[in-house]
Amino acid sequence: MRHPEAPLRVPSITAFFWIIKALSTAMGEAASDYLVRVFPPVLAVLLGFVVFVIAMVLQFTRHRYVAWAYWLAVCAVGVFGTMVADVLHVGFAVPYAVSAPLFAVILAAVFIVWFRVESTVSIHTIASTRREVFYWLAVVSTFALGTAVGDLTAVTLGLGYPVSAAVFGLLILFIALAYRFVRLGSVIAFWAAYVLTRPFGASVADWLGKPPSLGGVGVGDGTVALIFLLAIIALVSYLQVSKRDIQVPSDFAS
Repeated sequence: MRHPEAPLRVPSITAFFWIIKALSTAMGEAASDYLVRVFPPVLAVLLGFVVFVIAMVLQFTRHRYVAWAYWLAVCAVGVFGTMVADVLHVGFAVPYAVSAPLFAVILAAVFIVWFRVESTVSIHTIASTRREVFYWLAVVSTFALGTAVGDLTAVTLGLGYPVSAAVFGLLILFIALAYRFVRLGSVIAFWAAYVLTRPFGASVADWLGKPPSLGGVGVGDGTVALIFLLAIIALVSYLQVSKRDIQVPSDFAS
């Protein structure tokens, strides 16, 4: 069955995409840490969940890519996905060494089921509600996984936030070079980089926001979250007006 006319529901992968994605991961980490301090943790998680649900409803009811709705959903996932990983660690005392592999298994399961049902996990084919459901399940899983992996390297393994950020930055660079010069598959390269941008952004946010006693610069989580949020709003506003990141629908199998 062919639906070449169906509008795609995710953006084109440009430099704007990766910049906003990295900003959203950092913002989500800082905002989550800030909210659980200024509100009772249970209330903060409930608020994060409510915003996440509202953002998902807005995204799914567009039935096409709309910059503000898509990136609102990503930011909501950034905050709530961080909370999910932190709740397991803080609320249920699950070590990051356990939660990280757990989220990796969940993500792998999402990809396996997605591929078995749709025969592809490419973001260039997200033009139906079913495929979009799989896409967002993968996105939520990557954010939770990235949060756990980032804290595992920075805190549990004792690398610290700057070194942790550098490690993940180098891994992203390695994937980019492999894609460019070794012909690493575009789908594998995309999802690998997508996963790694989460711990990279989270490590940068923690380094900037946390006090020096915890290995940070001491800017404050709330301030870091606000700065990154304003940067996201500026870039998304530009894309909303310019339409530069709208994918052109192509003929694909549905």
